Amino acid sequence: MFHKKLKKINIQNWIIQLPKNTMQYVALLRGINVGGNNKIEMKKLKTVFEEAGLHDVTTYINSGNIVFQDAIRSQNKLVTLLEKAIFENFGLSIKVLIRDFPSIQNTVQMFPSDWTNDADMKCDVLFLWEDVDNEDVLSQLAIKPDIDEVRYVPGAVIWKIDRENLAKSGMKNLIGTKLYKNMTIRNCNTTRKILHLMEEQG
Repeated sequence: MFHKKLKKINIQNWIIQLPKNTMQYVALLRGINVGGNNKIEMKKLKTVFEEAGLHDVTTYINSGNIVFQDAIRSQNKLVTLLEKAIFENFGLSIKVLIRDFPSIQNTVQMFPSDWTNDADMKCDVLFLWEDVDNEDVLSQLAIKPDIDEVRYVPGAVIWKIDRENLAKSGMKNLIGTKLYKNMTIRNCNTTRKILHLMEEQG
């Protein structure tokens, strides 16, 4: 009997090349793993993103920050895809906000390197949905200029305050408002880390 000789291929040496127009994104999930509600395991979430056809998926802490690459979908289509995938796999209706690398880079560049989130200072990035993403959003915030330092950058509001003044800050009045429901918040340390992860992928 004739046997055709097959050439062995070492699949470990295969390299999957993504299209040149591949974009880097971060998906920011709103309101997961807060106070025991909307629980989502990051390891499973990573798998869900991969099964949705996304590449180089990396998750960072339980607040729902997922860095990935994609070349074929618009940001709006990514939102639809991911909200549907999360609902189908976790049974949760979670709002997803997508930001690309230039947007995250621009946001981080807008706050000084000494703005941090630690025992003495609170510094948050309020990522905005499109409906409220304009500089006029500052007029809807109860900013106290003597203690709150607030900046708008396209896509976000950056809010810094010394923790000793936290109880007097206008930030506490934000929770529960209509505006609050159209943002997802990360502290500045987390935002810098997201940028770092995207830079590593690039």
